[in-house]
Amino acid sequence: MSAEQELVVLVDDAGAPVGSAPKATVHDRATPLHLAFSCHVSDGEGRLLVTRRALSKRTWPGVWTNSFCGHPQPGEDIAEAVVRRARDELGIELEDLELVLPTFRYRAIDASGIVEHEICPVYRARAAGLISPEPDEVMDWHWVDERELAIAVDAIPFAFSPWLALQLPLLEAARAR
Repeated sequence: MSAEQELVVLVDDAGAPVGSAPKATVHDRATPLHLAFSCHVSDGEGRLLVTRRALSKRTWPGVWTNSFCGHPQPGEDIAEAVVRRARDELGIELEDLELVLPTFRYRAIDASGIVEHEICPVYRARAAGLISPEPDEVMDWHWVDERELAIAVDAIPFAFSPWLALQLPLLEAARAR
């Protein structure tokens, strides 16, 4: 489904749905608050999959980020949307899907002035099978040690998505509990 056809769920400040809008119209300089999700995928060795966003992406093109992100369709269960997006973007099935940061939200502005403004629950999962990314979404990918990733994000934050930089310390704190 193209961005012109894909709908995102608009939400109020409490996260309650208040409507929908075409994805192509919501990521601009006056982005309304909407529902999204992020997923951090690991492999059998415990390494984390990081992806580099395709240069054709409207927001944060070419930056490194978590494994994948997306938006549930109106009426779609978020966990089901995560599984769908893993197939569409990375060509993988997920195992052990777990919601780890249910209330994560952020607002960030990229270099072009486009705003991301999302309530964005964060999931963890394990990859089942080999990665086969969609080139319009992902231009590169690597399996990395999460501690080394945190060091890199701290050292050169501009090379990474702002949501990844915000999520990493929260994921570490959630694991420590």
